[in-house]
Amino acid sequence: MAESPRNGFPGAAAAGQALRAMKHRNFRLFFFGQLASLIGTWMQSLAQGWLVWRLSHSEWLLGVVGFAQFSPVLFFGLFGGLAADRFNRHRIVVATQTAALVQASLLAALTLTGRITIWEIVALAAALGTINAFDMPGRQSFLVQMVGREDLGNAIALNSSIFNGARILGPALAGLVVGLWGEGACFAINAASFLAVLASLLAMRIEKPQARPPAESALKSLWGGLAYAFGTPPVRSLLILMTATSLTAFPFTFFLPAIAGGVLKRGPSSFAALLTCSGIGALLGALAMAYRKSLGGLGRFAGLMSMAFGILLSLFALSTSFYLSCALIAGCGFCMMSQMASVNTCLQSLVPEHLRGRLMSLYTITFIGISPLGGLLLGRFAAYLGVQRVLAASALVTVASGLVYWLAAGEACSPENLAGGEVGPMP
Repeated sequence: MAESPRNGFPGAAAAGQALRAMKHRNFRLFFFGQLASLIGTWMQSLAQGWLVWRLSHSEWLLGVVGFAQFSPVLFFGLFGGLAADRFNRHRIVVATQTAALVQASLLAALTLTGRITIWEIVALAAALGTINAFDMPGRQSFLVQMVGREDLGNAIALNSSIFNGARILGPALAGLVVGLWGEGACFAINAASFLAVLASLLAMRIEKPQARPPAESALKSLWGGLAYAFGTPPVRSLLILMTATSLTAFPFTFFLPAIAGGVLKRGPSSFAALLTCSGIGALLGALAMAYRKSLGGLGRFAGLMSMAFGILLSLFALSTSFYLSCALIAGCGFCMMSQMASVNTCLQSLVPEHLRGRLMSLYTITFIGISPLGGLLLGRFAAYLGVQRVLAASALVTVASGLVYWLAAGEACSPENLAGGEVGPMP
């Protein structure tokens, strides 16, 4: 007869492994504050997309708004990373979350008073993108101060899980709220949700000092980050993979209102259902990463997930069945999140501490800053060729890029590449 586990329950050890970052007080505060705030963020995302579609019925304008919201990360992301390396990351995140509260409040006020236009949505989306250019590198590099290097991989996976847990709840709630009270109510709820994350950030006790870079000019610091990233083959190959996927596959989220309303002939509740199914798949991908014990094979796994993502996305683009589309987009969410978490964990395991903010800004640029360029390009083609054909073709390019990486790049998270010198438990 097999021995019983020492913890008394067969799943206790596995659960402890998956939740080990939660033993850190600061991370617990961050986790629950972010959960509340991100539900509001996803409500705003759905309401904004549906508002643009309702006002314009234009795939091109959906792409324009997506470009406005995410392209500032491309233009200013490196400066956000430099700020994260040079200044207090905790204060940066407090400042950016406060600014996001103001942006959501303005969007709510204009919509609830009936004064909102497409171009005001574009301007406020660009403002949010500029905020995120500083928030995302600061937040990603701040994780290590909350949990330490030994639990960093688990913290990244759990951070992804709350993002995608909110992605399930947020759109579902937004579909109901838009139907009952309109898009402006969603924007107001998002503004209020920032109070939770600000309270959690202000309650933290920061005990681990942030490493300071050597004194040098901003230009030299930026060049040092770029030289490290593109002069280190494993880092370079991971960033190129993310860039290719971001350009050709990630923009599919911009066009979900057109898929729901134009292809599937349904309303905002079905748009919400598609986002929710994508979030369920992504949450499962994040949880699978949280249970992972070793970095071994993680680089190749990222390439495999890129290929699977492209295949499922091409099938989703061609589907005219609502229920089949829900199943396929859940698979897309799983593969997308698995790839993102794998690349993020590998990169944070490879980078020296004094370059962490700048490398995280490059990672943010590749998966947030590049996708609006793809969205703008795909939106223009979709206006002439149809959204289904364009998404299916771009998804096949994703498959090809994942295959090239998988065959040519080798294993980025190999023992000789890692900062710690060996593949052991997740860092």
